[in-house]
Amino acid sequence: MPSPLVLSVDAMGGDHAPESIVDGAAHFLKGRQRPVRLILHGDEARIRPLLARHTALAEVCEIRHTDQTVSMDAKPSEAVRRARGSSMWNAVHAIKDGEAHVAISAGNTGALMAISKVIRRMKSGVHRPAIAASWPVPQGFCTVLDVGANVDCAPEQLVEFAVLGESFHRAVHRVSRPSVGLLNVGQEELRGDQVVRDADTLLREAGLDMDYRGFIEGNDISAGTTDVVVTDGFTGNVALKTAEGTARLVGGWVREALTSSPLAKLGAALLSMGALKQLRARMDPNNVNGGVFLGLNGVVVKSHGGTDGPGFATALRIALEMADSHFLTEIEQNLARLEAVQAAAPQSGSEEEHA
Repeated sequence: MPSPLVLSVDAMGGDHAPESIVDGAAHFLKGRQRPVRLILHGDEARIRPLLARHTALAEVCEIRHTDQTVSMDAKPSEAVRRARGSSMWNAVHAIKDGEAHVAISAGNTGALMAISKVIRRMKSGVHRPAIAASWPVPQGFCTVLDVGANVDCAPEQLVEFAVLGESFHRAVHRVSRPSVGLLNVGQEELRGDQVVRDADTLLREAGLDMDYRGFIEGNDISAGTTDVVVTDGFTGNVALKTAEGTARLVGGWVREALTSSPLAKLGAALLSMGALKQLRARMDPNNVNGGVFLGLNGVVVKSHGGTDGPGFATALRIALEMADSHFLTEIEQNLARLEAVQAAAPQSGSEEEHA
């Protein structure tokens, strides 16, 4: 039997912590064959009674007490200065100390990114981490990044995101040669702002061994037109939240339609054992909760702040899959390839322009 993978959890991060965190850990553990251990960082007086309700979970959990937390509205710079010793800081630091394979938090996104950068540092060739989300499409998942870590991006960073996303998708979703698209307001060459157009030029001229498909539009994301969708964090986060809200809206309409009359309720009861359950599961945003910070020297997973227990269980499952995959190696190989391409490219103009 393989040795247990250790998940380091910020038990106080999120709108409903620590209750949703412990509940999610209990959901995650049910039927789990892969041996795991969890380190829960947070207020022991609040966590211990919750853990007592789940005997099996308590057997594989260790509580690391701290009464310090990072607030959901803290600015990233403030969080870095004041977060040492907090549940979020300690959860990430456990990776650096070699005590855990991956860290998970539902806390403040900006603070988590800043703390992760300070503790784990960036991989060579990466300026900023990006949050990658697995987005359900008709056939499996596509990878969308960035979905919230970087509001503003330079063209060069979008190219880095393309390299990171391709590596992530190949390692996690087992696609040997993922296709990559750049999100834009249209597919025509002159559409979009200058940043997007410059990123498109860089990707076409970089000479990377990548299946780059050019511009795609918002409706192409859920259609699964490409395996990897690259965008800035502002656009990606708006798209993600809009999709989640739409899924909940349509899910509410379906429930309303199936309970509108006795006959509809009978039909819902007949469907509930099969197709309806499958539809509900595919539309539930909780089943894809959990974004991965790409570009760090380590694995950090960000859960939605408002997640419930089942949603946080999904983030833990994604963290486990990350720790068990080879995507860090994939990223290192592709970044080295990007650096080699950039080093071999003609430098005429760049140094003269900055002289």
